Amino acid sequence: MTTADELVTRTAGLLAAHDPATTDPLEFLRARFDAGLAWVHFPPGLGGLGAPRALQAVVDAELAAAGAPDNDPRRIGIGLGMAAPTILRYGTEEQKRRFLRPLWTGEEVWCQLFSEPGAGSDLAALATRAVRDGDGPDAGWTVDGQKVWTSSAHLARWAILLARTDPDVPKHQGISYFVCDMTDPGVDVRPLRQLTGEAEFNEVFLTGVRIPDAHRLGAVGEGWQIAQTTLNNERVAIGGQRTPREGGLIGILAETWRRHPELRTHELHQRLLQGWTDAEVLRLMGERLRQQLAVGQPGPEGAAAKLAFARLAQELTGLEVELLAEDGLGYGDWTMSRPELVDFTGRDAGYRYLRAKGNSIEGGSSEILRNIIAERVLGLPAEPRSDKDVPWKESAR
Repeated sequence: MTTADELVTRTAGLLAAHDPATTDPLEFLRARFDAGLAWVHFPPGLGGLGAPRALQAVVDAELAAAGAPDNDPRRIGIGLGMAAPTILRYGTEEQKRRFLRPLWTGEEVWCQLFSEPGAGSDLAALATRAVRDGDGPDAGWTVDGQKVWTSSAHLARWAILLARTDPDVPKHQGISYFVCDMTDPGVDVRPLRQLTGEAEFNEVFLTGVRIPDAHRLGAVGEGWQIAQTTLNNERVAIGGQRTPREGGLIGILAETWRRHPELRTHELHQRLLQGWTDAEVLRLMGERLRQQLAVGQPGPEGAAAKLAFARLAQELTGLEVELLAEDGLGYGDWTMSRPELVDFTGRDAGYRYLRAKGNSIEGGSSEILRNIIAERVLGLPAEPRSDKDVPWKESAR
């Protein structure tokens, strides 16, 4: 098994062969991937060494100390956190070798075509259709439908896509999972302006988009099971990020508190203390979740982390606005823009307050996550579902 000392030695070899001060950043990232130092827990040849996941921190620390470039993980978060683990688990060897390297280096941005106007919380009700055409090497699928709330669709080269391939079976059984080329002429990306004034989300119309059968992940009809890998990883990516003590939103709020003693009240102080405690609990929950990730695939526990993150973000941003009183009502630039990143820290309190409202929807609504926790973590009886055994084409929509 690879040890920390071996990783330090391997990292030193990478730095000696590719001096970060003189090497093009993209060339360095490609070399890092090829050296197995991209994500060390991935298999050899796919950016890793089959090492324990926890040892990634050793590599990252050595490279950061040397001033090496990173792959801008926030910009390519959907690819890193959702597409990559799904491709690794269900993709063919050809798919893994085609997609994982440019995904990790940031050369190809990914997005997620899951939710639809009539299938958000009830994702299995999705209506986008994929109809098979052709045989043999020319086999493929023609896709028609509409997706919504798609982050980074205006930047993406590829998308992970769920589409219905069999309307004659119950809704969870007739779904398949594809990789969609976002440069196909049948893909129409339109911005959705949000409460913040920005359009980081999009709606995507798919008209006669042809996807080769070679870009299908897993077997036909197994899309729902495969999607659970994506969704569990998505919730971990949103709610289980590594944050230092008093980092993130609680750090911003605490700093505001320290700068404005004239605005303090006993009631606000008690709420700040409760928020700090909740933030620390969430931080420790994230550490435990990453320990579980190090020994296997994420489970429904990620739903609890994401649910707690959404609630806490809204409470902390609301408290910040209250603490600042009339100054908390100010809002910066309302100009329509299509940002590459969601930046909570570089904006004013008004922006943070408005943007946090979306945290209880993205990555699975809080209501649905409570059902997941109740049924899969606590073992409570499942909610009655009248359409469980009804063919999709006969179900009410």
